[in-house]
Amino acid sequence: MEEESLIFLPTLHTFAMNNIFTGSKGLFRFRVVPEVVMATPKEVDFASSTMHAAYWHGLFCYEKSTMEEEKDFPLTDEGREEMLRWLESKI
Repeated sequence: MEEESLIFLPTLHTFAMNNIFTGSKGLFRFRVVPEVVMATPKEVDFASSTMHAAYWHGLFCYEKSTMEEEKDFPLTDEGREEMLRWLESKI
């Protein structure tokens, strides 16, 4: 049985569509910004694309907070799982 995550991350497709995602767990806040590189006008170059994650603790939004740490992950299923484990280790 798969272990239940402490936080929610959307599917890889969400990031491949260049969507920014913010989430939280208690006072732990995070933001993920994809850096999508296109192979063709309609195809994402997953090997060259990344997701930039940043986190902070506090009551305030991203723009009003100081990031505690930031890290880039590959735009792959493995990169998404690695990012999820990294974020959950910071709660």
